[in-house]
Amino acid sequence: MKLLAFETATEACSVALWLDGEVHERFELAPRRHAELSLPWAGQLLADAGIAKSQLDAIAVGRGPGAFTGVRLAIAIGQGIALALDRPIVPVSTLAALAMQARGPRALASIDARMSEVYVGAFELRDGDACALGSEAVTTPTAVVLPDAAGDWHGVGTGFAALDGALQQRLPSRFASIDPTALPHAADIARVAAFAFARGEAVAPERIEPAYLRNNVALTIAEQQALRESR
Repeated sequence: MKLLAFETATEACSVALWLDGEVHERFELAPRRHAELSLPWAGQLLADAGIAKSQLDAIAVGRGPGAFTGVRLAIAIGQGIALALDRPIVPVSTLAALAMQARGPRALASIDARMSEVYVGAFELRDGDACALGSEAVTTPTAVVLPDAAGDWHGVGTGFAALDGALQQRLPSRFASIDPTALPHAADIARVAAFAFARGEAVAPERIEPAYLRNNVALTIAEQQALRESR
């Protein structure tokens, strides 16, 4: 299977090409340059591999959660390519891709959601795939609860650094390792997408939905004042 993947939901920008189990990726910390880099990188990866766009079986995208603009960009790029090629699209949770970097079988993936909140999702890593253990959420670090699964957990993502490490301090005895600098990679989007594609979870390009988890892009002035007064 040949699959092209995009991940732009955080300050990192990455594009990956999955070729029957082999992954090639371009990754860079590139705030505000995602739109500039994504398509040229995709073209270069295909050219280096000697693969024509028409040979792709599907397009995969990080569907969020993450920065609103970044999530929309990945979906727009993926939809455009998929529609042009008449190929399906595989939406992948950004948190699931992030969980793939965990050092153990149980991972709590978290991304800084700003506005004193974090995006979180719990996963179990099985045979190279990330399987969700419940619903993803946007919440305050102090409200995060781990599923009742035995054994140590491994934390990954910028949510663990947010608010002076509040999430790290929430349940310190449950975590065997924490990487608060980890960012999602398109290579892991591609890996998770390969399993999803095999399960028949690809969709028509027009059916993909972003996972914002939050309805408000920013707090109103009144909400900001209320938040300051509650601290």
